[in-house]
Amino acid sequence: MLRVSDLSVFYGHLPALRGVSFAVGKGEFVSIIGSNGAGKTTLLKTLSGLMKPTSGMVHFEGNRIDGLPTYEICSRGIIQVPEGRKIFPRMKVIDNLEMGAYLPEAKKRFHETREQVYALFPLLASRRKQLAATLSGGEQQMLALGRALMSRPKLIMFDEPSLGLSPKASQGIFQTLGKLNQDGLTTLLISQDVLQSLGLAQRAYVLENSRIVMEGKAADLLQDPKVKKAYLGI
Repeated sequence: MLRVSDLSVFYGHLPALRGVSFAVGKGEFVSIIGSNGAGKTTLLKTLSGLMKPTSGMVHFEGNRIDGLPTYEICSRGIIQVPEGRKIFPRMKVIDNLEMGAYLPEAKKRFHETREQVYALFPLLASRRKQLAATLSGGEQQMLALGRALMSRPKLIMFDEPSLGLSPKASQGIFQTLGKLNQDGLTTLLISQDVLQSLGLAQRAYVLENSRIVMEGKAADLLQDPKVKKAYLGI
C-alpha cells in the first residue's frame, strides 16, 4: 500500500532523513522505532506532505504522492494522529470529531462513522458536549484518534500516541490500535515504547541517525541483542 524509496530530507544543510526506504502492505501493522532525534517525526510529516523531501519517492496504492499538498494526501486516505494530540481545546468533543470528517466521502458518512467511534470510545459519547480542554490526557488521545477515524482512513499513522499518558491510559490506547488493525486498518506506528510497538506489529524498522539500520519481523527484532541493549536496557 505504501512504498518509500530512498527518501532524504534536510533542514538547511543538516540531514533529517538519509536514503530511507521501507514499505507497508495493505492490512499490515508496521512499527518504526528509534531514539529521540532519529528522524521519526520528520518521516511522518514528510509522508503527510507537511515537509517536502530533498530526494526520493513515496508511492501510495501505486501512485506517486511526494510533493502533493497535504489535503490531497489526506483525500487519498492517509491520516496522521500527531504527537501531542493537537486537538481543538476550545471546541466541544463532537465538534472535534466533526472536524475530522471534512473530506467529501467522510462527510457523507458522518453519522455512521461517529457511531462507530462512540462504540470504540463510549466515553466520548458521554462527553460529546464537553470542551476538549477539560478531558484528561488519555481522553484527549481517544479524541485525537476518534477524529482521525472520522476521516475513514485507508492508512493511519501514529506519532508517539502514548506520550505523556499514564501506564493505564497508554495500555488502553495500544489495545485500541491493535483492535483497529485486527479489523483491517493498515497502521504505521512510531513510538519510543519499544515493547508495545514490537508487540503489536507484524514487521518493524529501526531508524538511527536519520537512516534505517535494521528491519525484519517485529518478534525477531524484539529478541535481537542490539535492540535489547539499545532500547530495552537488557
